[in-house]
Amino acid sequence: MCGATAFTFTRTSHGDRNVYPSAGVLFVHVLEREYFKGEFPPYPKSGDAGNDPITFNTNLMGYPDRPGWLRYIQRTPHSDGVLYGSPTAEHVGKPTVIEITAYNRRTFETARHNLVINIMATEEFPLPYQAEFYIKNMNVEEMLASEVLGDFLGAVKNVWQPERLNAINITSALDRGGRVPLPINNLKEGVYVMVGADVPFSSCLREVETPHNQLRCSQEMEPVISCDKKFRAQFHIDWCKISLVDINKVVPVYITRPDPGTGILPEFGEYNPPSESLKSRDYFSDFLITLAVPSAVALVLFFILGYTMCCRREGVEKRNMQTPAIQLVHHSSIQKSTKELRSMSKNREISWPLSTLPVFNPVSGEVVPPIHPDNYETTSMPLMQTQTNLQNQITIPQQRPSG
Repeated sequence: MCGATAFTFTRTSHGDRNVYPSAGVLFVHVLEREYFKGEFPPYPKSGDAGNDPITFNTNLMGYPDRPGWLRYIQRTPHSDGVLYGSPTAEHVGKPTVIEITAYNRRTFETARHNLVINIMATEEFPLPYQAEFYIKNMNVEEMLASEVLGDFLGAVKNVWQPERLNAINITSALDRGGRVPLPINNLKEGVYVMVGADVPFSSCLREVETPHNQLRCSQEMEPVISCDKKFRAQFHIDWCKISLVDINKVVPVYITRPDPGTGILPEFGEYNPPSESLKSRDYFSDFLITLAVPSAVALVLFFILGYTMCCRREGVEKRNMQTPAIQLVHHSSIQKSTKELRSMSKNREISWPLSTLPVFNPVSGEVVPPIHPDNYETTSMPLMQTQTNLQNQITIPQQRPSG
């Protein structure tokens, strides 16, 4: 289902001088789950749709994403979504249509609405004195609530005492390069809130610029601010990150850029794609050239290498024919001698140790056989054996005296 919601939104114009691109009236729109639950068909059991997870998708009509000045946040599928942002002077007079699509994650059903934002100029701006506060104990969606933002503006007005005071911009600390906090002790990501007023900064706000407080900030210590107690009850402000700017004293800097050449899109305006009447280019011939040339070179090199390796070989017979006979005879004799030495080394014998030779008795004339058998492994036989190592103890007969 589609519907349209009209919303009128005012924004000031700074003319040619646009010091803060985000300096404008803050736009906030809450995507309530209760409103979109009525768009889904009824369920068999009453009350089932109350806890259904519903997520939202927002985009500029005809485009896949939102405008650059518009942001969206939804913490969980069971919470409401928030659209917020601050348009610039170039968006004045241009209606913006935002497509909002709700997805029911349980039934996979969708509902769609259109939000129309009309941005108009006003004479109440600019507010020349702008201060940006960093609040550590708030998330951006908590700060965007009207009652919380009203309490903060009331505290700032009590300290500043201006005639006109407005919120200009609200930004999450994550968008400024901050880190996601740990899910302990109910830590918050932090939020930056920029406010503008028509009177100079009060003495309390100027205390952050004193040398004493600047030194404490450089040492990562909290500065001493007299009006901090007026915020401390609800808002924990990091006074070291406060920014005070008087746009009346800001000198605009104009940077001259060289003229872009052909093929560079202009800085402003919409991109017009080329018409469909352009002739399409055929890349088949380029593909063949890219593939055929390296393949042909590789094939030629392959044939040259194959011819060199196979067809240009001399062979053994050709080599022998070109070698002198005396060299072949010399080579053959060397091979023959080598083979003979190798065969002799296999059948060589070692000298028998003394303990293994036959023992001759000069008296009796008896010859004692060797200790080892014929098939004994002589290579492992020690050269000398003791009596304890003998396997067969042999006694040599002694000479008897005559008579």
